[in-house]
Amino acid sequence: MITKLAIFEGTVKPGQTDAMRAYVEAELAPLWRAFDGAHRVRVLYAAEPDDGGGAGGEDGPSVPLILQVDYQSQADLDRAMASDARHRSRAMLPTFYARFFETVTLRHHSFEVG
Repeated sequence: MITKLAIFEGTVKPGQTDAMRAYVEAELAPLWRAFDGAHRVRVLYAAEPDDGGGAGGEDGPSVPLILQVDYQSQADLDRAMASDARHRSRAMLPTFYARFFETVTLRHHSFEVG
């Protein structure tokens, strides 16, 4: 099993958190769930951060959104990366960022599940 995370690190514009979540649920999440080869798709929204969440006790980065997709195999992941739904969702990201974020960096990480 392979888990791929898309971590949206940054700051949502003031007063836009609910609208951002609604947009994700209505527009992006259906595409993410349509990735060819995806076994399980979860969309995670930030709750309360832990105090002193960063290394050395400082606050860590703001992560308002994480996309988690599980794949049964590398072949399934490869199919997802080539899928039309993935390309369509990626094309929507610049508008998504401009509309809802003051700052944003998208980071991708893949993990093998033990």
